[in-house]
Amino acid sequence: MEKAQANIRINELRAIIIEANRKYYVENAPTLSDYEFDMLLKELEALEKEHPDLITPDSPTQKVGSDLDNKPAKGKAKEFQQYPHRFPMLSLGNTYDIAEVQAFADRAAKGIGNTFTYSCELKFDGTAICLTYKNGKLFRALTRGDGTVGDDVTENARQIGNIPQQLSGSGWPEEFEIRGEVYMPWAAFDRLNEEREREEEQPFANPRNAASGSLKLIDSNMVANRGLECTLYHMLGEDLPFSTHDEALRNAGEWGLPVSDKRRLCKSIEEIEEFITYWDTERKMLPFATDGIVIKVNELQYQDELGYTAKFPRWAVAYKFKAEQALTRLLSIDYQVGRTGAVTPVANLEPVQLSGTIVKRASLHNADQMQFLDIHVGDYVYVEKGGEIIPKITGVELSQREPGVTLPHFPETCPDCGTPLVRDEQEAKAFCPNQSGCPTQIKGKLVHFLSRKAMNVIAGDATIDQLYNKGLVWNVADFYELGKEHLLTLDGWKDRSAERFLKSLQESKATPFERVLYALGIRHVGETTAKSLARHFGSIDVLMTAGKEQLLGADDIGEVIADSIIAYFADEINCETIERLKAAGLKFEVEEAPGQKSDALAGKTVVVSGNFSVSRDEIKALIVAHGGKASGSVSGKTAYLLAGEKAGPEKLKKAESLGVTVIGEAEFRDLIETKEEGTLF
Repeated sequence: MEKAQANIRINELRAIIIEANRKYYVENAPTLSDYEFDMLLKELEALEKEHPDLITPDSPTQKVGSDLDNKPAKGKAKEFQQYPHRFPMLSLGNTYDIAEVQAFADRAAKGIGNTFTYSCELKFDGTAICLTYKNGKLFRALTRGDGTVGDDVTENARQIGNIPQQLSGSGWPEEFEIRGEVYMPWAAFDRLNEEREREEEQPFANPRNAASGSLKLIDSNMVANRGLECTLYHMLGEDLPFSTHDEALRNAGEWGLPVSDKRRLCKSIEEIEEFITYWDTERKMLPFATDGIVIKVNELQYQDELGYTAKFPRWAVAYKFKAEQALTRLLSIDYQVGRTGAVTPVANLEPVQLSGTIVKRASLHNADQMQFLDIHVGDYVYVEKGGEIIPKITGVELSQREPGVTLPHFPETCPDCGTPLVRDEQEAKAFCPNQSGCPTQIKGKLVHFLSRKAMNVIAGDATIDQLYNKGLVWNVADFYELGKEHLLTLDGWKDRSAERFLKSLQESKATPFERVLYALGIRHVGETTAKSLARHFGSIDVLMTAGKEQLLGADDIGEVIADSIIAYFADEINCETIERLKAAGLKFEVEEAPGQKSDALAGKTVVVSGNFSVSRDEIKALIVAHGGKASGSVSGKTAYLLAGEKAGPEKLKKAESLGVTVIGEAEFRDLIETKEEGTLF
């Protein structure tokens, strides 16, 4: 290719790859499959090899993808401290071809001779992590970041059950690093996505993205509930007492560190190929996602001799499995209405075996996706799982399209109530706006309101169907106006069942504000967001009157969520419902925290950044204990920025621009000790 033409294509590829990297690592919302991404990267590498003078230091071929969010949303600050990696944390070269594995082996043999072995290991499909242990205790956990600097996720890593806080046994070095993968098993992934789909939140595309997103949660308590696990595969340090990679991992396992038993020492390319072939079949039965095999030179001395490129170690390569596909017939398309009015097309398929399960249905997401696929009812379609646990239709086999297949048309009216649909351009979704009259939406809101994570009232879907069909409950506030005489009119209800239900309703009045807020079913406001809003605003009255800028000042609130909240409270019916719930005795403000020590910070919002003599969680607890609110981002409402060692520069800059007072730990101590005797730290 001519140089001028190559330069145009190189710039094109770099832009696509950089954006794909950002979506993959930062937003956990990949736009390309692994294979598509790798092919684009290989094309870029080939063009740069052909025209080496066009290579630039910022090219994706010269650096690893970064999970650092260096451009947070407007009004947001960076949430994690960042620390440099002691040793660069690089990526791996990928291949889908056994011939390229042979080429890797030939290059290694040329560099170090033939007297070496290979460690072949299952490649876990998760997010990279680097753990540092000092004197046998977990000291720090960092993400890969940009390979040079990573986000400090130590508090979140401590919530992962199989990461030891204290090593067992003996013989471990005084200080060392061990790197690995945090992943989410299929069972935990399915459970999480089921919850997200019930709440009409965007499901994670695959376990890898779910693991990455979970590891970056601001609330470490939420991490503990995500079912994350970790496997470790590479140890680093000064003067480690091992001669081989396998020996290092065996010792790590004896210290209680989670290392994989799905590895094998190989002496030839034939043995490597045998290992790859075995796991390409057996992976379908594993309880977690895997996307390939990592092949490493086993001898540590030879690893040092082979060294590194700018991006990859020369002593390792990853063989990637291709995503599993199946061809089956599309029988029909259903259009499902969710509790927030979103209409989702769902494909009904001839049952087909895929990745160990029988697939009968697959989401088509929205009208744009249906049009993009040019899908017709009766077509033979390709269904893919692989790393994508949620089945998705990836294409149509046009050569098998038969005469008479019908082109589906996305409905213009709600399939449940007949109301004209509206299009949300931001999400490419169609919605039924008839929130107060669409039966499916009404029943969905009723079910959500009583659910375990919301008001936790003892009632199943059948009970709600009975109450709705009898005309007793249309609005969530109607529940608290029910009497025994109403319930006894329902089929199968007796005194005992009626009393039990009414008792559960009465007990639900003690539900804290954050869960009541979640129970209201505001679009895009899940559990975590409800907690953040309750913490930040303190009461429903303050939240209802908040403007967009004030909403964006709360943790985890972006433009879409802010707009949704404003729209919810602009609806008179919703406001009337809240007033009825208030009258019924539900809690609509944050109660004074137990153990309130003083009102030294009453009405003041404090943002915490940096490291202190105690954990940040303890600092935030002290803020609350003295009447204040702990927030994650600086805004015009912030009273103090409490800055510790290595405080975030973005937060310091914003505080300066807004005239927010910056205080240190000693000043904070003085501030709260004016109202309390004794030492707090």
